[in-house]
Amino acid sequence: MAVKTREKLIDVARQLFARNGVENTTMNDIAEASAKGRRTIYTYFKNKLEIFNAVVERESDEAVVNLREVLHLETSPKFKLEQYLRIKFKLAQEALIRQESLASYFSIDLKRFNRIKRLTAIKENEILQAIFDEGIAAEEFSEPQTKRMASLMSVVFQGASVQLEGLAENNEKEEFENNIIKFIIEGITIK
Repeated sequence: MAVKTREKLIDVARQLFARNGVENTTMNDIAEASAKGRRTIYTYFKNKLEIFNAVVERESDEAVVNLREVLHLETSPKFKLEQYLRIKFKLAQEALIRQESLASYFSIDLKRFNRIKRLTAIKENEILQAIFDEGIAAEEFSEPQTKRMASLMSVVFQGASVQLEGLAENNEKEEFENNIIKFIIEGITIK
């Protein structure tokens, strides 16, 4: 029951923050919209900033849920890395579609929108590093090359997002993705 109440408060706060902005949303607004008393809200959150941080945490968790599943696959680190990269490409394409709506969703507070993106990137990098570590332990991946590649990954996907936007045909996008995935995997694989 307590978890459901906390989750409901986060959901309601997220919607209000998106519609009105964080600064224009009060604890009373959250209480009223969630049909809970202010006392209930303060049982779960000390203040509005704490609620906002919970919203940011949830947004970033939702963004990486599919990437985390890759870690639990019963397969080789190379295959895990390939799946990770394919999901990243899928997310990049979805982000192109969602970016305008998300930016307007948080347009009242772009700094906080960017905070979600940064937190998501940190979580993605932790997952990627876990795959790299597993590959190094299995002697599939070169440790020095994985360190270099980890530094390069964010740049690769920023550039890939721009490039994907310019590709009209699905077969062009697929070839583009396959080339990058092959380059990354071959670049870190011990020969």
